[in-house]
Amino acid sequence: MSKLQGSEDYTSELLAESGNDAGRLLQHLHAIQCRYSHIPETSIQQLASALDLPAAHVRGVIGFYSFLHITPRGDYDILFSDSITDHMLGSRTLMDDFCTRLGVEPGRPRADGRVCVATTSCTGMCDQGPALLVNGLAVTRLDGHRIQTIAALVENRTPLDAWPAEFFERRDNIRRADLLLSHAACDSSALRALIDKGADGLFGEIEASGLRGRGGAGFNTAMKWKFCREADDSNNENDRVVVCNADEGEPGTFKDRVLLNSHADDVFAGMTLCAGIIGARHGYLYLRGEYLYMRESLEETLATRRRNGLLGRNILGKAGFDFDIEIHMGAGAYICGEESALLESLEGKRGVPRIRPPFPVTHGYMGRPTVVNNVETFMAAAQIATQGADWFKAVGTEQSTGTKLLSISGDCEHPGIYEFPFGVTIQAVLEACGATDCQAVQVAGAAGFTIPAEEFSRSIAFEDISTGGSFMVFNQERELLDMVQNFSRFFVHESCGFCTPCRVGGSLLKDLIDKVHAGQAGQYDMGELRNIGNLMKSTSHCGLGTTAPNPVLDTLAKFPQIYERRLTQTRFEPAFDLDAALQEARDISGRDDAGAHIRTES
Repeated sequence: MSKLQGSEDYTSELLAESGNDAGRLLQHLHAIQCRYSHIPETSIQQLASALDLPAAHVRGVIGFYSFLHITPRGDYDILFSDSITDHMLGSRTLMDDFCTRLGVEPGRPRADGRVCVATTSCTGMCDQGPALLVNGLAVTRLDGHRIQTIAALVENRTPLDAWPAEFFERRDNIRRADLLLSHAACDSSALRALIDKGADGLFGEIEASGLRGRGGAGFNTAMKWKFCREADDSNNENDRVVVCNADEGEPGTFKDRVLLNSHADDVFAGMTLCAGIIGARHGYLYLRGEYLYMRESLEETLATRRRNGLLGRNILGKAGFDFDIEIHMGAGAYICGEESALLESLEGKRGVPRIRPPFPVTHGYMGRPTVVNNVETFMAAAQIATQGADWFKAVGTEQSTGTKLLSISGDCEHPGIYEFPFGVTIQAVLEACGATDCQAVQVAGAAGFTIPAEEFSRSIAFEDISTGGSFMVFNQERELLDMVQNFSRFFVHESCGFCTPCRVGGSLLKDLIDKVHAGQAGQYDMGELRNIGNLMKSTSHCGLGTTAPNPVLDTLAKFPQIYERRLTQTRFEPAFDLDAALQEARDISGRDDAGAHIRTES
């Protein structure tokens, strides 16, 4: 049987398992990509026919996600992390060396179909980089020796399961634990608390705790659950949905990777608690495409919970308490971290953010009332159910109760996961991770805030600096414009393309930053950077577009010297004298009054 024929049979198997559900399109495409390194045309036609979709729609979905391809990627599909912290560790030099050894051009499969080498925005391994993905598996702590060895393994067609096990070692690197990370897994205790106290009683605990969403926006968790619980769902037979957003695509963030690796039971318990409170029967874990290697262990955890009566029908013997969780894979799209884009992707479509209102709590997944929360938020909810609201709000601040997990990387001695009470200062965090001689800290990822040394007394809290968890450190030797350039390119790559301000504005910002970096810009370009950035912030369709200019605008305001020292002109001098060009017209008309001249501002 030919490989092409095999793909036809495999696609038929996938369709048979799902009952021709169009919402499964992305999952089918992801599975086919993993098996055949691309989506064959025959599979596109099969899916389109069986799911009653135009073939153009299927191709549109493939084109939207960076991990899906219509041409073969080879036996080894290798993606080096393009994160700025990996750059700081020498990833580009290592990638160049690797490509030279294999005789491959970045982004183009080698002629023999053996290998393709390219980049991905971030692997979520910033604390143990440089890193790469090979057929979805993360390889960490790259150096010259590992690059040489991997090149030889590829040339020798060595199966991945025969590669050195230490190459795939992934550490949690938990450096500081507090409320959440210091406690053992909830097991059944959180759900027993729900059954003992009832949905109203446990909801009261969540409300009293002051828990806010840990994804960065900080919306009150109890309020979100209340809105969903009270939403009119008469058209869907009270079929509410719980979704865990595990698509942490923000460069520099990797806390969810650690929580899902070592605390998945707590996360799933938190989702189940939410289901019991709002009356949901279905849950979905939307897992970042870069975390494919975690899926098997997560499926095993879910299976164990089902066997132990913690998922499925009549949970812990409670009649009518029915809830189960399904894992959906992302496929490489940063925008899907935005909750409405995630829901579009969960429905098997391109991850284009929705117009709001309506909001997901009333019209979410498949039009049903839906709660979407972050991994850390669900884990915190499970711990609150077990330990109580007073335990949780005993630390933190009045507006930001509890603790926050930070993913720390960059120029520090001890990168990894740190749990601090809300209200901790940036300076205290830097001291804890062994960072000295710091020039700046990028908090909340590429879309976040660039904090200069004079602001290190500020605190991590919703009332001051809010963050989903990314914390990147840059010492005095770093060129911050390299960071800005990396982020500007990242946002161009990750824009969904829906709205003009983001699609065009992002490209214009990138081009101008490249112009500054090359030493070809003048003062006029600085004004253009500000104008375009502010326009994007005020007119973009979703949060990606409104926050994409942040690194540019922040550094222009707080680090103007990184631009000024590269400018060719410190003041604007027009290259074309329009008033002089009108002299011939003045001579012909015989006019030389003020109205015949172009006015210029001094």
